[in-house]
Amino acid sequence: MAQSIYPCLWFDGQAKAAADFYCSVFKKSKILAENNMVIMFEINGGKMMALNGGPQHKPSIATSMVIPCDTQEEIDHYWSSLSGSGGKEDRCGWVHDKFGYSWQIVPSKLTEWMSDPARAQRIMETVWKMGKLDIGILQNA
Repeated sequence: MAQSIYPCLWFDGQAKAAADFYCSVFKKSKILAENNMVIMFEINGGKMMALNGGPQHKPSIATSMVIPCDTQEEIDHYWSSLSGSGGKEDRCGWVHDKFGYSWQIVPSKLTEWMSDPARAQRIMETVWKMGKLDIGILQNA
């Protein structure tokens, strides 16, 4: 089934720069269409829109993109790429990119681990102590 719902990220004149940045971070990405107002792009198979909407709305941590990662190397790559160059590291696997958008960089198996009631509490306690998540530590929690 084709992706029917996709996010629209609001920018103040930086939509093209943001789309180019995101496409540089994610290996499977490309610009699909663009004009002065809207950039359509794809990252890791998911369509996204960047809109030059003006200064009246800013990104909020209340909405974030989740990046499930199979390996620690993937987590390390996304963590450094998105938090670097003006971004910011946060706790519990969250980073904020240089445009102000929030990303959760998590192990792909986190949902599976959390579905085990005996482990869920230990995993959450471990996550709360971390910035960048460590697959090895979480796997053994």
